Amino acid sequence: MQPHLERLSDLLAPYPWAYSATVLAGLCLLAWLANFVTKRILLRGLGRLLQRTPLGGAQHDHQVRLQAIPRLANVVPALVISAGISVVPDLPPQLVVIVERLCQIFVVVTIALAVSRVLDAFNRNYERRPDAHNKPIKGYLQVVKIVMFVLVGISVIATLIGAQFLHIVTGLGAMTAVLMLIFQDTILSLVASVQISNDGRVRIGDWIEMPSQNADGDVIDIALHTITVRNFDRTVTTVPTKKLVSDAFKNWRPMSEGGGRRIKRALYLDQRSVRFLAPEEIARFRRFVLLDAYLDRKDQELADWNTALAERGAEPVNHRRVTNLGTFRAYVEHYLRHHAGINQELTLLVRQLQPTETGLPLEIYCFTADTGWTVYEGIQADIFDHLLAILPEFDLRVFQARSDAPVDVHLRRDGQPGADEDADPSAAAVASPR
Repeated sequence: MQPHLERLSDLLAPYPWAYSATVLAGLCLLAWLANFVTKRILLRGLGRLLQRTPLGGAQHDHQVRLQAIPRLANVVPALVISAGISVVPDLPPQLVVIVERLCQIFVVVTIALAVSRVLDAFNRNYERRPDAHNKPIKGYLQVVKIVMFVLVGISVIATLIGAQFLHIVTGLGAMTAVLMLIFQDTILSLVASVQISNDGRVRIGDWIEMPSQNADGDVIDIALHTITVRNFDRTVTTVPTKKLVSDAFKNWRPMSEGGGRRIKRALYLDQRSVRFLAPEEIARFRRFVLLDAYLDRKDQELADWNTALAERGAEPVNHRRVTNLGTFRAYVEHYLRHHAGINQELTLLVRQLQPTETGLPLEIYCFTADTGWTVYEGIQADIFDHLLAILPEFDLRVFQARSDAPVDVHLRRDGQPGADEDADPSAAAVASPR
């Protein structure tokens, strides 16, 4: 090839710049041809090879060929340019050195990115195994990638400044303790920021709740060291970024995306108002359309039970009967099942909790179809407004402690309020709470 270059140099001797431009164009063309041929060979040859390996799934093979192999193919033109740039005449030596170093950096970074893609593909292939959820390897592969990119970064720095790789590693090892002490918070915040960005645990606009930091509101800014939260009382709390990795917090975004917001609230009933229902009272409850199916089912169930007891000669006290509390519980459940504001695809139940000194809790557990705060509060209030108003129809009472306010005594004469005690000794005393 050298004689051809000499002949070309003699031909273009009157035009020195033309010879340099021609050689440079030829070098670029050679790099392009190397890239084209290499990709054709790699894409076909390695594609066939992958089909014969455990990594040969159709989807996985497609991802490897599109992501890893073309990156490796890009190494070849970089090597061609690095080896041929010194042949181009009349180039400044500093420019030749810069191009060679940039090509070396490109090769190292490209190989690292290709290896990273291969590790990702290997992890996806591993996760197809039935027992992959018991022994995940994603964390180990992430550690390998972190170590690899750290070494790549050191190699890039060494190449740029023209130093030896081992010399840089040795110097960094001596300064590691000092750097860790000075930039401890920055390093921890950087690691936390990367982790938060990768797994998406917190995003701008999320409603998070973190009692340890007195934060309860929307995330309005995510920076390296702090995350800013606008609380619902319009105050602002800044939370260290590393706290979102080390401390527990609650993110309400899945609730908003899940299509339901939970209602978990109880009515405290006076246990002394719970009783059996007489037949005429049961007939009266058939006015409620929501109770038709429940009462029909209960009539059949209790009739079968009581008939079997009668055949055994059991006393009537052993018979099962309908209670006002059970009927009310069935009414509440059917009411929620037909409520337009309740998400019927999520959990819905009406249950009794452990009785306490404040009464018998009847808990409503369901999810609203709208997760907006205002709409949610409106639906919840409407439901309990209705239940409190309908309670007397079932002869049930809400348990409520008496007020400790003092009692005032007012005197009245023959139904005329405002008379004092001296006006008529026969005036009646009426006591009423203030």
